[in-house]
Amino acid sequence: MSRLTRAQAQERNRAKVLAAARAEFAERGFRDAKIDGIAERAELTRGAVYSNFPGKRALYFAVLADLAERAPEPSQAEPGRTPGDALGAFARAWVTRFPLATDDRHGMASLNRDLMPEVLADERVRRPFAQLMKLDAILLGLALERLTPQRRPGARLVRTAEVALTTLHGAAQMAAAAPGFVEPFNVVSACERLAGLDLGDRWPPPPMIPPTRAVDEPWAPPPAVDLVRGEAARLTGDGVVTILGLHRAAAAEDAVRAAAAGAEVTAVLVTSSPGELAPLARLVVADLCMCLHQAFPMAAWPRLQVVCDETGALAEAAGVPAVSDGTETAVRVSSGRVVARAEGFGAGHAAASIAPA
Repeated sequence: MSRLTRAQAQERNRAKVLAAARAEFAERGFRDAKIDGIAERAELTRGAVYSNFPGKRALYFAVLADLAERAPEPSQAEPGRTPGDALGAFARAWVTRFPLATDDRHGMASLNRDLMPEVLADERVRRPFAQLMKLDAILLGLALERLTPQRRPGARLVRTAEVALTTLHGAAQMAAAAPGFVEPFNVVSACERLAGLDLGDRWPPPPMIPPTRAVDEPWAPPPAVDLVRGEAARLTGDGVVTILGLHRAAAAEDAVRAAAAGAEVTAVLVTSSPGELAPLARLVVADLCMCLHQAFPMAAWPRLQVVCDETGALAEAAGVPAVSDGTETAVRVSSGRVVARAEGFGAGHAAASIAPA
């Protein structure tokens, strides 16, 4: 048998650590889980665990992200064709994941119960999580808008999506804290009716729009996965690519709103703490899209690609070699070249607003 390469050995060990951590968290819960216990289950050293993950919380986020991305999607006979029907279908998909009163308190159905306490425990996690939730609302709102072609000019449905997600996340927390208290069918009915509310939602352009610089640079992006569709991201065609730190994730909407109809828009999420925050980003978007895929016809999926750039390779290809959680840079791609660049607040709007070369 041929020996594994170094990269293959690292990947194998990472998979072993993830599997062992999943078992440890399921059996003991996050608080009582131990790195030594995970190492023992994986038949690796404590150092091998830390060489793959910076800490227990990072490992917990990675386990949840892996489960969310790999979860099979239940079949949906007929996605919603109106905003109300789609929100109802979205809510039904969401409540199927509520923990039940009969669940084993340390079973797999309850594995994510410690997510919110860990988010609340640290501002370094809470602030990115808030932006990721805004990104979720943008994705859901864009999908709702595509089912409402006759809405008033300038109107949007992101606030409706925010209320729906607040309802569903709150109901999930109550289902975990007080099993049997939440009636899932009532939650679904409430979400269906949210589509009829007029929340006076309008998209305000960013208050500051930086100038764009005309450039002529090569564009050779590495392969990446679109988290929205769960498939290879389309990066070689014409469009706008905006590099966003996790404190600026909601700025993805600027590029989408400013882009011409049919233009490809990609939000590339980067962070200065990829070991911990990149799995959190993958988890939050995967949780949303798992239900979105069941509730909306493919034609209504948002015209926004989302890529989690854990290594920074895609950002570097876009000319951003050093990233932080406050990064906001956008490039315009045309005919395989970067033809324009903008940096700072409103960069996505600036790059998307210029006429294609």
